[in-house]
Amino acid sequence: MKLKFLGAAREVTGSKHLVITNSGKKILLDCGMYQGKGLETDALNRNLGFDPAEIDHLILSHAHIDHSGLIPYMYKLGFRGSIITTNATRDLCAIMLADSAHIQELDIKWFNKKRAKNNLSPVEPIYSVFDAEDCMKLFIGIGYERRFYIDNEVNVKFTHTGHMLGSAVVNLQITENGQKKHLAFTGDIGRPHNRILKSPTAFPPCDVLITESTYGDRLHTSEAESEDELLNIVIQTCVQNKGKLIIPAFSVGRTQEIVFVLNNLFNKGLIPSIKVIVDSPLSVNATEVFRLHTECMNQAVRDVLNHDDDPFGFKSLRLIKNVEESKALNQSEEPCIIISASGMAEAGRVKHHIANNISNWRNTILLVGYCSPTSLGARIQEPGLRFISILGEMHEVNARIAKIDAFSGHGDYKEMIEFLECQDKELIRTVFLVHGEYEVQKNYRQKLLEKGYRTVLIPAFGEEFEI
Repeated sequence: MKLKFLGAAREVTGSKHLVITNSGKKILLDCGMYQGKGLETDALNRNLGFDPAEIDHLILSHAHIDHSGLIPYMYKLGFRGSIITTNATRDLCAIMLADSAHIQELDIKWFNKKRAKNNLSPVEPIYSVFDAEDCMKLFIGIGYERRFYIDNEVNVKFTHTGHMLGSAVVNLQITENGQKKHLAFTGDIGRPHNRILKSPTAFPPCDVLITESTYGDRLHTSEAESEDELLNIVIQTCVQNKGKLIIPAFSVGRTQEIVFVLNNLFNKGLIPSIKVIVDSPLSVNATEVFRLHTECMNQAVRDVLNHDDDPFGFKSLRLIKNVEESKALNQSEEPCIIISASGMAEAGRVKHHIANNISNWRNTILLVGYCSPTSLGARIQEPGLRFISILGEMHEVNARIAKIDAFSGHGDYKEMIEFLECQDKELIRTVFLVHGEYEVQKNYRQKLLEKGYRTVLIPAFGEEFEI
């Protein structure tokens, strides 16, 4: 059996890992988009590194676009195999992939206007909304902890990672020459005590482990500290400064978690009646999917449901889908909290909100998750930054720039190591580190070696291994 790394190799986005069995069967683990890489992004996404028509099965760890976003492109190029994932991930992909296609179509329309001015021919989006809708017929949803037999050679079981709704470790069992091989792909690893979701659970013993390393060199603050930080930022920005708090947040996971925390703070009487606006059509639709999958929720959320019918909504919360309503927010001077995608501030409506509010000292831009180094979310955090280009225009940076890492859906290095403790280090032949910046991965690799893992590798893009 061979294993080839075609994305998220020594970087964080574009998750793609190809398994080729001795019989020639091709199984792809994730098919994610590259994000936040500037001019390189489009070319990287168009060059998959394999022929989609040759892929027999795609097994998906979770619905985030850097793990699922190129599935419609695979379909467009001839992929007709099965897409196997959890039930919640299937439901989220139905809205997230269509949203991704819609954003591309809008971006390409704007881009082609610029090309036309320079007498250049128009370009097409990577895929259309129709591709995103059509590929959904290939999805097979599987419950957690249920072993699903793809055929006589391959079976898979999904176990909780607590990273986002539907996220899972892909526990793959492949039989070759009468011998069973066990490969585990963690996808993204959540925190041990998620505010909404069930905690990560132990996964079956494996021979080969592919695991993420996003926060392989840092530790998060505690949950209580992060909520106190959020409360203080809300009070300072919206009450004392009478400004706007702009929170770039991924539509699925972080948005619902922040709304849940704000809901609790309102219920406790710690925050006055400040308007909270979720300005993202995808966030609104995703929240509906969250409401459908209470089986993924932890006991704390179930307890809240006993006295609060809607932990993802409250009196002063306003949900926006309409573009005109979104634009009107930038004309209003009323103090408020605006939560909008994307989390890295690299695309979506939040980019416009930042551009319109970053020059006002009353306002705060609060980052609550990982931002790739070239993204706007990372660039605005540079110490001493005075000016920044957003949407082709320079803006003076007068707003407060704040960050709370503890709202990230990724575990820190101690939490990831603790999650892996369910494994027998003597049984694991090789650990492959993916989904992390190279310098961070080198740090995390050393920590794993010190913990007793024998062989820990950091594959480069395109590197292939016999396992």
